[in-house]
Amino acid sequence: MSGTQQAALSGPTLADLLTIDSGASMFYSYAREVEVSRIFTDAEARTTVLVPTNKAIVAMPKKPHQSISDDATTSEEGSDSRSNVEKWVSAHIIPESPIVLAPKTYPTLLPGKNVSFTDVSDEREEEWRRVLLEGKVRITATRVASNGVLYFIDGTVSVD
Repeated sequence: MSGTQQAALSGPTLADLLTIDSGASMFYSYAREVEVSRIFTDAEARTTVLVPTNKAIVAMPKKPHQSISDDATTSEEGSDSRSNVEKWVSAHIIPESPIVLAPKTYPTLLPGKNVSFTDVSDEREEEWRRVLLEGKVRITATRVASNGVLYFIDGTVSVD
C-alpha cells in the first residue's frame, strides 16, 4: 500500500471533502437531500463519486430537481423532484474504489445505468487526465478520501 493510500485510510471522508470543496457545493447540496448520500460518510464503503462542478450543473438545461414533464401537478412535484435527484445523484456514484481509468464500463448506483471511460491522450499524463467519461466529459481534478475517490467532472452523467 502506498503512502498516499495509507494516509487516505485515516484521512477525511468523501463527505468531508465534499463539504470543504466550494466547486462541489451544488452537487453536494443535491446529494444531501437523498438517502444515497449516507455512503459518503460510511467508513467501510469504497466509493467513486463523479462530481459535476458547479459550472457543469449551472449549464444543465434541466436541473436534477426538475420534473421531466413541465405539466406535473404540485402534489406530485415534491416526490418527483426527490426521485429525480435520487436518480441523478445515484448515476454519479460507482460503488467501487479505486477504479481503473481505462477503456472500461462500470455500473453506478442507479439500477441499469453504467458509465464508460475512453482513452484520449498519451500515457505521460496522470491517469485521470487521459480519459473521457461517456465520450465527452473531462475529469478536471481528483481527491482521495478515506472511503473512496472524488473525480470532479466538467459535465454530468445522464440518467436516460
